Formats: sequence, C-alpha cells, structure tokens
Amino acid sequence: MTVPSADTLLMDAAEVDAFIAAAFPEVPDDRRSRIASARPGHVRMTMMPDASHLRPGGIVSGPTQMALADHVAYALVLAHIGPVAMAVTSALTVHFLRACPPMLLTADARLLRLGKRLIVSDVQIWTDGPDRPVAQASVTYIVP
Repeated sequence: MTVPSADTLLMDAAEVDAFIAAAFPEVPDDRRSRIASARPGHVRMTMMPDASHLRPGGIVSGPTQMALADHVAYALVLAHIGPVAMAVTSALTVHFLRACPPMLLTADARLLRLGKRLIVSDVQIWTDGPDRPVAQASVTYIVP
C-alpha cells in the first residue's frame, strides 16, 4: 500500500474525474466540473455556469461557488490519497470577494496540510484571472 504524500499524486486528473463521475452518476456529464490540471499539492478545476447557477442580477450564486470550492477540494484529496469515496467535508469557510460574472470559473485548490485524518486546502475561485479572485475558501476533509 502506498502512503499518501503531499509530494506524490496517487490518482491523475483523468482518474479523479472518472472516479467522481462513477461516484455521482446522477450529475449529468454536461454539468460536471472538469479537472484542468493536477500536480502534487495543487488541483485546478473549471466549470461553465448555466442559467440554473445564477441568482437574480445575473451573477453566479454563492451556493454554486461553494459547491465548486468543495468539488475541487475533494478532487485534491482524491488525487493525493487515492479512491476513498467516504472522504467527507468537515469544514468549509468561504469569503465572497466580488460579484462573479457568468463566465468560465476556475478554481485552484492548494494543499495546506495532509494528515492521517484531516486534509486542509485553500481554494481560490476566479474568472478574469488568478490575480482577481471572486471567492476564497478554506476546506477541510476528514478521511475515514
């Protein structure tokens, strides 16, 4: 058995995407976020919001951004520990920094701590560029 490490991925981006698709078959393929890249300590995911993700005023809703932050953090966890379906969110704190226009969202998850039971990440969500995030989240996962 390979021991999880912050320096090594146990699943690549395609393997994580396939695992998530199999674990959550009720999510239509065309509404699924995609991993753009994965490397030790980092996963980038993209999502194209549709009308169902918008709030009045035509901006991407907070729950949509929170879901993306949780999703990219889960992908980061899986990439580092392997296919553990029951890794679950223990804490998620989000700060909405500016209105999020309905365009391609990019979420960067950075590994802060990879412990035996807790995995902590920092997530930045942006549209126009990483230097102008629309949201920032701290996400903690617990591993059974």
